[in-house]
Amino acid sequence: MARNATERKDPHYTCVGIGVGPANLSLASLLHGHRGVRNIFFEKKAEFGWHEGQQIPGTSLQVSLFKDLVTLAEPTNPFSFLAYLHDQGKIYHFLNAQFDALPRQEFRNYMRWASERNPNIAFGEEVRSVGFDTEFVVRTNRRTVRADNLAVGVGTRPWLPPQASASARTQFHVNDFVRRDGALGGKRVCVVGGGQSGAEAVLDLLSRTGTQMPRRVTWVSRRANFFPIDDSPFTNDFYMPCHSEHFFRQERSVREAFNHDMVLSSDGISESTLREIYQRLYVLRFVQEATDRFALYPNRSVEAVAGADARGWELSLAHHDQPDQQELVDADVVVWATGFRPADMSFLHPLAGRLEHEGEELRVDDGYAVRWDGPAERKIFVQNATRGQRGLADPNLSLNAYRSQRIADRLRGTRSDEQRPSFIEWSAKTPAEASWAA
Repeated sequence: MARNATERKDPHYTCVGIGVGPANLSLASLLHGHRGVRNIFFEKKAEFGWHEGQQIPGTSLQVSLFKDLVTLAEPTNPFSFLAYLHDQGKIYHFLNAQFDALPRQEFRNYMRWASERNPNIAFGEEVRSVGFDTEFVVRTNRRTVRADNLAVGVGTRPWLPPQASASARTQFHVNDFVRRDGALGGKRVCVVGGGQSGAEAVLDLLSRTGTQMPRRVTWVSRRANFFPIDDSPFTNDFYMPCHSEHFFRQERSVREAFNHDMVLSSDGISESTLREIYQRLYVLRFVQEATDRFALYPNRSVEAVAGADARGWELSLAHHDQPDQQELVDADVVVWATGFRPADMSFLHPLAGRLEHEGEELRVDDGYAVRWDGPAERKIFVQNATRGQRGLADPNLSLNAYRSQRIADRLRGTRSDEQRPSFIEWSAKTPAEASWAA
């Protein structure tokens, strides 16, 4: 079990991982059993968790179950989702259940299982600082270890816009929804955000009955409508390794435009969720004749929020097509489904002046290692923190195993076989290349 990791006497490792979310858990799973790469991964939480405050019953993944920790990189790895099902004695039951999409809570359970089976993961241990002499010196709240390489995978943190009041009891990020949802009965609840997380909160609220039923549910989104995720075959080619490599080679302005224009390929709403919401609205409005139970406001931005916990909130909305027409929404509770940003990496402050940046991101090379002024053989890999350089797939589960495989290969000094490229030619061909292909 992971607890035994703290008993190691040798303080030197080939790789020290900081943070154990899906990204570094994938890397730890791929490195497990490779004696040439001695590794340990530190996680400050006492046990594995994955958006615990958003584990609303009935929610499901938006990606294939094959996009687990290891399968797309190493299908025979013992930390695959199929290995989990078999180990738990429920693989036939899973097949018989015929899920259209994998329950999110089950995927969380799978990752927790993988973390508990890996003795190289140390829970309840927070990395406080990272220094460097000839090696990286990693100081935690329990010990100091040395490493040739680092793998930083601290994940993301909830982001609230300036209009939100982080100290208010009745305003909170959707990441806290499950922990706060017990006090929403009879209240006017406004959900701000038109992505999957906001939609799941809205569906949960609209589906309640009795004393748990809100007085009214209002849904506000900056998008022109409540749009579905683009899960079509050619769009999914954006989430293949070959497109990630193509994206990395583009100019920054090209990458920024792509991430803006194609955001619905990763941050749209599942069609099944949209259908359930619409059906629920139909029942409320036409069957139950509850004419004041919901209000939908797409194509608006929240300009300001005034009020207090005791008396409720007044949200000022700006309509994107009619900016001169102010709209006001009253709410007792505001749920901000406004996304996430990379988590704090203050433990790297001792090295801050030596690391290159691109905007707010650490600048990486084509193998996810940070560009810095240290020795080339000492690398700092970062996971799920380079969306601007690696595209919409970077925080997505789709290329989680691929990215970990690239990092593991560099640590082992190997290169795994590549899968065949997309049917689509992403990069421009020279006349010579085009004639050869013909």
